[in-house]
Amino acid sequence: MANLDGTVHHLGRAVEPHVHTITTMDLRDALWRGWEDFKAQPSHLVFVALIYPVAGVLLAQLTVTYNIFPLLFPLLGGFALLGPFAAIGLYEISRRREQGQDSSWRHAFDVLQSPAIGQIVLLGVLLTGLFLAWLACAWLIYRAQLGLPADVSTADFLRATFTTFDGWIMIIVGNSVGLLFAILAFSISVVAFPLIIDRHVDMPTAVRTSIAAVEANPRVMMYWGLIVTGLLVLGCLPVLVGLIVVMPVLGHATWHLYRKVVA
Repeated sequence: MANLDGTVHHLGRAVEPHVHTITTMDLRDALWRGWEDFKAQPSHLVFVALIYPVAGVLLAQLTVTYNIFPLLFPLLGGFALLGPFAAIGLYEISRRREQGQDSSWRHAFDVLQSPAIGQIVLLGVLLTGLFLAWLACAWLIYRAQLGLPADVSTADFLRATFTTFDGWIMIIVGNSVGLLFAILAFSISVVAFPLIIDRHVDMPTAVRTSIAAVEANPRVMMYWGLIVTGLLVLGCLPVLVGLIVVMPVLGHATWHLYRKVVA
């Protein structure tokens, strides 16, 4: 168990945490607490969350620069798979604020000195692998359905995508496969990172607990996944700028959700 004063403790033998059943009221409360946490220190959290939209803009720029526009949507959509990993600094801030400690933005990087950093990185590598697998699947689906020339213009690509039968098949199949990747990533990470940061459990224990949380609360977790997706979409609309607010709010809310789900 983590020391109450936040001092470093060593990884111990993994003990399977107990999972609670929650309701939609818990989701509302978690979001409200996340918003209240954001309002308490918005400048600090914006600084940390700025990394996420900047990385998204860079990805979009790369697709245009290297003429791989067909991967733009899969890149931006799949980038959400890495969201839980990108928010680890926010979880650490939430943990410190909960314990009444200094929670300025610089403490977001304290997680890098955690004895569980290896497990955090392992889980991050797992999510990155899912992200890359999704990109590979998206590219194969695109090649199988449209297979346009490498130098296709943006206008021709959009025209083929939205005005042809093969284009609509690509959209339907691509979104269906993407949904499966999203469900898998969500299931293994919904409370895994906060659990590792809080209790320093190993990565397999955190993943099993996260999956158990989804299995124990399938309907509520489905609502949470829809809420997260909806907020991320809203945050992406103004050229990803909205993520500067959405990311810290969701990061805090995820921490509070973890506290409600894991005993």
